[in-house]
Amino acid sequence: MDGVRDELERPARQTLSAGAWELCGGIQQQGDVFAPVQVQLVGLEEESSEFVCRNTFDHPYPTTKIMWIPDTKGVYPDLLATSGDYLRIWRVSDTETRLECLLNNNKNSDFCAPLTSFDWNEVDPNLLGTSSIDTTCTIWGLETGQVLGRVNLVSGHVKTQLIAHDKEVYDIAFSRAGGGRDMFASVGADGSVRMFDLRHLEHSTIIYEDPQHHPLLRLCWNKQDPNYLATMAMDGMEVVILDVRVPCTPVARLNNHRACVNGIAWAPHSSCHICTAADDHQALIWDIQQMPRAIEDPILAYTAEGEINNVQWASTQPDWIAICYNNCLEILRV
Repeated sequence: MDGVRDELERPARQTLSAGAWELCGGIQQQGDVFAPVQVQLVGLEEESSEFVCRNTFDHPYPTTKIMWIPDTKGVYPDLLATSGDYLRIWRVSDTETRLECLLNNNKNSDFCAPLTSFDWNEVDPNLLGTSSIDTTCTIWGLETGQVLGRVNLVSGHVKTQLIAHDKEVYDIAFSRAGGGRDMFASVGADGSVRMFDLRHLEHSTIIYEDPQHHPLLRLCWNKQDPNYLATMAMDGMEVVILDVRVPCTPVARLNNHRACVNGIAWAPHSSCHICTAADDHQALIWDIQQMPRAIEDPILAYTAEGEINNVQWASTQPDWIAICYNNCLEILRV
């Protein structure tokens, strides 16, 4: 089975651990001591159809996630966020990438609880949410000022922090439901998916618990239908599709992978297509429109030359999917 074509490839010097569209980053340093790692900003030369490294910048620790600001209207500067030891906001220009602000909500200590992931609110780009190994999620508010010489363009403050799980929190994602601003979900080491509403933080809703209480590592909301989300367990070979209207019971299980799943990406333009990527070198695209009937096989497949550790589906160019494996970034045409 095929249908996904390898169009472009760019190698890096070391393993790629995180990525966002138009960007590959978080190149991990091997060994017992972490030197600063590099994040590369990669662009496509249309004439040569080759990747070109536009810019690089040092990052103190390997990034756990990288995101561009979700600015569809083009009213914000080119901002980039990274998570690791802290949440950092960077400003990208043609000549440099400059740190705008470092967001730290524990200023009374020299130590920090590492951030496992974050999400940038698409409806209100002044909101970001982070997840941490200290069992909390933090919602940050950004303020964008005027550029005055070298004065920082962006600052941030804690809007709220909550204990989200009984153990480490591994991922957070805003939902498009209810206007797309106030609702988000998280997953963690306690094996649960929990939903929160910024307007009513006194309680949360558990919408799924792993039967074996395996840690859940990632979650991803359907881009077109906010009733559906996908999650995956640590070392699990399947992706679970959930319907928030039917809590605790998966509506589908995607289980054609033969090694642990590392990435999930919903199609930006379709409510019934999702891409999964795993250590079996496979990127699989599924059509789930026949739910709740069982989804037996994917409709498209691509085999990479290494274990795929990240997948991103381009929001503005839905024919393109990016994957990272070994030291390579590839763009695939669907």
